[in-house]
Amino acid sequence: MDNKPEKHIISASAIIPARRERVYSLIANYHDGHPRILPKQFKSLTVEQGGVGAGTIIRFQMNLFGKKQTFRAAITEPDPGRVLVETDLDANGAVTTFTVNPGHAPADSNVTISTELPVRPGFLGAIEKKLSTLLLRPMYRKELQNLARVATGPFGA
Repeated sequence: MDNKPEKHIISASAIIPARRERVYSLIANYHDGHPRILPKQFKSLTVEQGGVGAGTIIRFQMNLFGKKQTFRAAITEPDPGRVLVETDLDANGAVTTFTVNPGHAPADSNVTISTELPVRPGFLGAIEKKLSTLLLRPMYRKELQNLARVATGPFGA
């Protein structure tokens, strides 16, 4: 039996009524923009290095199933201005990608938050997939709602 982890992808997308540059700059700015769009499950976002885009290293806590867990991630920008990636630096190896594409209207952005998680094969993996989807997808939907609110508000808001 092969015990190599499988990959499971959880994502959510939304049209944000704001220009791509504005939306991407909020996501990529871990000092000011990104903390304002995080749902309540995320706590204590700390910038350890950098702070805007590639080269940034962050630490944050999440409340998962009633338990507080700490994560560290390195930020890369495989396609600056369009794709930003947070790669977990600790045990779980999760990779979260923020993709900001043009929307149908010139002032709209199509934003996707997607996480690729390693899961065990078989029955336990099926449970991990179900639980992680039930946990993360609503968080990503809330993060996208927050992003829309912040991106369409005053720049200093």
